[in-house]
Amino acid sequence: MKELRDDAVVIRSYRSGESDRIVVLWTRSHGKVRVVAKGVRKSTSRLGGNLETLAYVDVDLVKTRGDFFIARHVAHRQRLTTLRGDYARINAGYAVVEVVDAIPSEDVADEGVFDLLIRVLTTLDDPLYNPVLVPASFYLKLLVHDGSEPVLDQCVNCARPGPLVAFDASIGGALCSQCRSGSSISPDGLTLLRRILGGDLGTVLREDDPPGAAEVAVLAQDSIESHFGRRLRVSRSYAPLAPPRIDR
Repeated sequence: MKELRDDAVVIRSYRSGESDRIVVLWTRSHGKVRVVAKGVRKSTSRLGGNLETLAYVDVDLVKTRGDFFIARHVAHRQRLTTLRGDYARINAGYAVVEVVDAIPSEDVADEGVFDLLIRVLTTLDDPLYNPVLVPASFYLKLLVHDGSEPVLDQCVNCARPGPLVAFDASIGGALCSQCRSGSSISPDGLTLLRRILGGDLGTVLREDDPPGAAEVAVLAQDSIESHFGRRLRVSRSYAPLAPPRIDR
């Protein structure tokens, strides 16, 4: 009988049968794991409150004959009460875990992704940080982690230093006026992207409305969808209106 004990974040769950739920976890040392939480929808269940989406928990699981584990014990690592009490922070968290769920790494550990996810949760739980750009920042940091960091210091197509006036997620970065495609990007949007990826993220997330925030939110969304080759419903509904596309 295979047993699994690990730190985990609940990234999704759905109903199964009359009183069970299937819970999808991203674990520190075992990657994505699917768990049958038996009787969790009953009012008497001790597991229910510990297996809500965005919960950061310690889990004790045992493998079934199929692809699922059964939850024997689940306990919160952190309660994340500030996150839980704020609608905007919850929605930002949902946008992030939808992207984590899209990562094609079943049963393959990626502690870097887990650490990024925990930083997101603790940031959303801190009232000093504005949640608006947290999903976009996570998408950009995930691209860096995967070796697909957007090119922002020169034209991704011809390597000219600038001026950079556009951003094309399908190509992977900013473009000059000669190569422009994708979406227009303002100097403020380009500066904000550079700040997020250049070590100034903590300061950015403390600002109420940094210039270029709406552009960056959409461009980061486009970039992560292009990276995975799929549309992300929750994440897209969280992003503001898109900047204008460029006609060629």
